[in-house]
Amino acid sequence: MEKQDDVTLVQSLYDARQRIFSEMGNVIIGQREIIDQLLVTILCRGHCLLIGVPGLAKTLMIKTLADVLDLNFKRIQFTPDLMPSDITGTELIQEDKTTGKREFQFFGGPIFGNIILADEINRTPPKTQSALLEAMQEHRVTTAGKTYVLDEPFFVLATQNPIEQEGTYPLPEAQLDRFMFSLRIEYPSFAEEIEIVRSTTSDIDPKLSKIVSKQEILTFQKLIKRVPVADNIIEYAVKLVTSTRPHEEKSPDFVKKWVEWGAGPRASQYLILAAKAYAVLNGKPTPNKDDIIRAAKPVLRHRIIPNFNAESEGIDTDTITGKILQWLN
Repeated sequence: MEKQDDVTLVQSLYDARQRIFSEMGNVIIGQREIIDQLLVTILCRGHCLLIGVPGLAKTLMIKTLADVLDLNFKRIQFTPDLMPSDITGTELIQEDKTTGKREFQFFGGPIFGNIILADEINRTPPKTQSALLEAMQEHRVTTAGKTYVLDEPFFVLATQNPIEQEGTYPLPEAQLDRFMFSLRIEYPSFAEEIEIVRSTTSDIDPKLSKIVSKQEILTFQKLIKRVPVADNIIEYAVKLVTSTRPHEEKSPDFVKKWVEWGAGPRASQYLILAAKAYAVLNGKPTPNKDDIIRAAKPVLRHRIIPNFNAESEGIDTDTITGKILQWLN
């Protein structure tokens, strides 16, 4: 990043991050790490899976972020009877008032937005879940033989309730791999909950300012791609990912004991992209190992599949990732 323009953009994004935190703080109490991770995902043109119990303001958080970033927000409530066309849109017969001729006209569904909240995505059957796949991967929708390009930036945030599993359809591993990050939203602290109760039970209605424009976000996304990464950082990220695979000869013994399947190459790509975004958001010109470590659990959480041994011992993917990081260092 030798260009002066890129140095200026790094500073601009760093400043914007501080203002986003400040503005969102008028509505969202705490959750700075989650907000940071959402920003990283958007900057990397990725998508996010957010896991948390009801009532933790997941919808409010993503809507507030969309307002602050001046992006079009759409919410899809996933239910067992939701059809793919309810997401992508459908063709309806319309009559031309001047000619009287009838023809099919496409009406886009809620997928045509910038930030899409797929609420409780695991409550709908796989056929409907898969309606998101092309949009997430290709940023386009194909229906009735025609392809429609989605507006950029395009970001899907899917939520799951970790408590209620009755009547749900677990996302297949291939679809989970489409998500850059899997995030766990925790309960607020005692002091934060007091502030939440105080602010939400009063007549305060904060007015949010737009911090960055849609075009600026697209510029920042291109900036992340241009951020240089040292070879040793790339090697560290790849070594971390390959160490999650139990069939690799050099993987640690505890991985071979606890892991059924490890992470694929997409995890290595997302680790580097996330490290770049973390670096720039903190005003740094290039990432270091700490940025990889910070991204490790959100990237690997849904890509490591523990085996029966791990489950019987109460070992989850975060524990396995933490032990791999200790082993590498």
